[in-house]
Amino acid sequence: MDKLSIKADLYMGHGALDRLMEWRNKRIFIVTDPFMVKSGMINMVFDRLHESNEQYIFSNIVPDPPVEIVTEGVEALGAFNTDLIIAIGGGSAIDAAKAMKLFAQKLLNQQEIPFVAIPTTSGTGSEVTSFSVISDKQKNIKYPLVSDEMLPQEAILDPELVKSVPDFITADTGMDVLTHAIEAYVSTKANDISDALAEKAIKLVFAYLPRAYKDGGDLEAREKMHNASCIAGMAFNITSLGLNHGIAHVAGAKFKIAHGRMNAMLLPHVIEFNANYKPGYGREESTAAAVRYAEIAKSLGLSAPNPKSGVRSLVQAIKQLQKQLQMPQTLKECGIEKSQLDEMRESIADGALKDGCTATNPRVPKTGDVAEILNKMFQS
Repeated sequence: MDKLSIKADLYMGHGALDRLMEWRNKRIFIVTDPFMVKSGMINMVFDRLHESNEQYIFSNIVPDPPVEIVTEGVEALGAFNTDLIIAIGGGSAIDAAKAMKLFAQKLLNQQEIPFVAIPTTSGTGSEVTSFSVISDKQKNIKYPLVSDEMLPQEAILDPELVKSVPDFITADTGMDVLTHAIEAYVSTKANDISDALAEKAIKLVFAYLPRAYKDGGDLEAREKMHNASCIAGMAFNITSLGLNHGIAHVAGAKFKIAHGRMNAMLLPHVIEFNANYKPGYGREESTAAAVRYAEIAKSLGLSAPNPKSGVRSLVQAIKQLQKQLQMPQTLKECGIEKSQLDEMRESIADGALKDGCTATNPRVPKTGDVAEILNKMFQS
């Protein structure tokens, strides 16, 4: 028996930020990053908050938020006697706020604190997931936290907040959305509802990511990608993810490569690994994962007369999308030396196999499998 819960109320489209006007007499703890404050974008929140509210701004968030920042936030949140958390920013701000909420409730014995998530990038889907990724900078490790207690009660998806995102970040985060959706579709926990969500997100990415990358002011493309990010988040919150993210969490931290970019480089290789064709009696047997990938290809209108062709078509379409977005496709293009890979290969493989996301991968990997994927990534 499967249980499906979608906790967050969604406020979507142009003018969605106006939802903030409805809060009254609250002590609001705002989690954001320095850019939101320096750029003045945070004023889009302040301009809508009623004067009866009191606000505390915690803006120390950095990419891949470390444990120390989360601890600092928990202390500030408790001291402020918070009764509403608003996180506005990219996945790092929302992930940090989720961890702060979780630990504040557990360590400070605080009651359930209402939580509103406002993403300013279209990538993580963090506003509708029970996942948070926190880093240990000294060990170069990312720790995925999983708890329904971190789920926001509300998510505000306003495309006005993402139209100024630079093109390279649009590309990185957009490919993160695609990876979320594809991994959800082939996850061992996939079901009919997660399939519908994942398939829709995949179609939206292929249709609108190139447009959003080319013209950040294309509000239709921005809105569709914002929705795709949220939909993919709903999908993988049901199914979890797979080896792609298991490797990306570790390798991204060690090589200092943006999460979405690392996922994008991994994706073709992980798909080919999962498809895992085995010679049969005069033919090649198709794995269940290969059939699923071929279904994705068919949904995109790609050539897929059989599973093997469908897998090949999907991989080629992903590589073509990367080229459109001017993204690197190898570790070498990212400035990683072969000696660095040789030094870290074993520890990356070990960490990837232990990562919680890997547990729902459609094919069970071994250390050598991860090492081979990394080798292919270096210079494919």
